[in-house]
Amino acid sequence: MPEPTDDTEPLPKRKMPRESRRQQLIESTIEVLAARGYASTTLTEVARKAGLSHGLVNFHFTAKENLLSETLLYLSEEYRANTQTYLNAAGPTAAEQLDALMRADFDPKVSSPARVSAWLAFWGEAQGRPLYQQSVGGNDEKFVTYMEELCAQIVAQGGYALNVQRAARVLRVTGEGMWLDMVTMKTPYDMAEGQATVYAVAAAFFPQHFGPDGLL
Repeated sequence: MPEPTDDTEPLPKRKMPRESRRQQLIESTIEVLAARGYASTTLTEVARKAGLSHGLVNFHFTAKENLLSETLLYLSEEYRANTQTYLNAAGPTAAEQLDALMRADFDPKVSSPARVSAWLAFWGEAQGRPLYQQSVGGNDEKFVTYMEELCAQIVAQGGYALNVQRAARVLRVTGEGMWLDMVTMKTPYDMAEGQATVYAVAAAFFPQHFGPDGLL
């Protein structure tokens, strides 16, 4: 929604379109998940964060489980769309596509502290894992398969003596580990350092294709 100009009054909250209201509540849920964790996220806390009534939250989502499911799907689609944008903008070679995958993870759109913490809430809580597997597991499998395909092509091109699945796994879990570190370390580092760490792994595996600063 555009920012109101001097001659345009902000739309009253009660008149906000339904989809905008749902997005507002999902964004508030992300903030509550980040601050309180999965188990302690409630409709009441989300309503308080959004500055709305509990009844209005219940009207849109009816139950906590629905709200959390919609929030997870929202985060998943946001992540998928961001990754696809990077892939579409990259060159066609396997190294260029792999570079796009690694850079996409550190885009502020998807790797803000609140969003990363919300993802960790779904990953880390026993109650959240079945919901995660049901809602997002298929996308994860596609991501893993594509990364393995890219690594296989790079291994063949460079004549590297590597186990393709293992190399892809190390790159993937290094990126995930950077997300974890960036929100849990007592003295956290920034996204640039997280990105550089992933590139260090890529350079160790594929020195003809990647250096410490990225794609060669």
